[in-house]
Amino acid sequence: MAKEMDMSKTLSPDDILGLDSVFEPDDLEFASIVKKWLDENVREKIGDYFLDATIPARELAEGLGELGLLGMHLDGYGCGGSTATQYGLACRELEAVDSGLRSLVSVQGSLAMFAIHHWGSEAQKEEWLPKMAAGKAIGCFGLTEPDVGSDPSGMKTTAKKDGSDWILNGAKMWITNSPVSDVMVVWAKTEEVDDKGNNVVRGFVVPSNTEGVQTPEIHRKISLRASITGEIVLDNVRLPEDAMLPKAMGLKGPLSCLSEARYGIVFGVTGAARDALLSALEYTGTRVQFDRPLAAFQITQQKLAKAFGQYSQITLLAAHLGKLKDSEKGVRPEQISLGKMVNVDTAMNVCRDLRALFGGSGITSEYPPLRHAVNLETVLTYEGTHEVHQLTLGRTMTGINAFAN
Repeated sequence: MAKEMDMSKTLSPDDILGLDSVFEPDDLEFASIVKKWLDENVREKIGDYFLDATIPARELAEGLGELGLLGMHLDGYGCGGSTATQYGLACRELEAVDSGLRSLVSVQGSLAMFAIHHWGSEAQKEEWLPKMAAGKAIGCFGLTEPDVGSDPSGMKTTAKKDGSDWILNGAKMWITNSPVSDVMVVWAKTEEVDDKGNNVVRGFVVPSNTEGVQTPEIHRKISLRASITGEIVLDNVRLPEDAMLPKAMGLKGPLSCLSEARYGIVFGVTGAARDALLSALEYTGTRVQFDRPLAAFQITQQKLAKAFGQYSQITLLAAHLGKLKDSEKGVRPEQISLGKMVNVDTAMNVCRDLRALFGGSGITSEYPPLRHAVNLETVLTYEGTHEVHQLTLGRTMTGINAFAN
């Protein structure tokens, strides 16, 4: 009689890797707290959220705020002041459930909150950060436009002075959280000119209920469905002078925020790969064919071993970048580009390959590998496309800027 694999005798990928020697015990304990909360509150529902193309963002934001995950790596104003590694491990647990969930937290903390925390005035910080850290206010980040993605210097959104006020006009596209947001950080070109003759880009803190602001939701997504995505349409939006982020001038402002968000992705996608691998181990250990569990076949073990090797590589790369970011030396943008380029592509391939082990069941929402793979198609594109990060690393290695004409 065929016997299933005894799952109690198997080692998890993290056990085989020796993850307890890679991260500090306190960091792993914190990650386990995050995982427990997600298992109890989200995991069983995420497949339905994905199929329904929605997520209860406001409800989850408050829960995530109570858990201390929103802006957790920022100091003061209700933020936790955690290490970069702890934040990375939280992103890993979030994306192990779904990339849309990690996106919600990443956009809130690493884009909208980071922009206000790093570039904003004291008044802006005090008004928004405590509410955002608690999940009582949701933020979004308006940089990408319908015709402008990888080259933000080509943005068409404008901010013009009218007396002491600012008037904003333009449109932003593919904005996570915008339809449910309370506040948005919007980047626009001003009439101010820098020493190279280019219009200076400035950031603005825009309450979402400001007259002239619309945030229509984008529907019919095939990927990242458990996430609310929309536009930001600005039609003669009048803002007071103090709506501008006073410390941000030029593209350095938005690009610094993107680097923060990319760091979370580097860690996050390891969670998607781990979840796909764990589910494949369980499925192949209990699914019997030809009087043997699927896990007993050599080709199955070959696929599992390959996936484990890839998972180990991206996990160790994420850990390394986390230690750099927590060190006095810090982490450089091109190192973050390396992490996003390698980790997203590798995690996506892990999830794709493991999907095949589930046969026909692998195309349903009951099992996560295909959902993760489909989500990672979006993650491959946002926060800098795969090709942009390749060119960034190419420029670093050769000294030649392939972005220029």
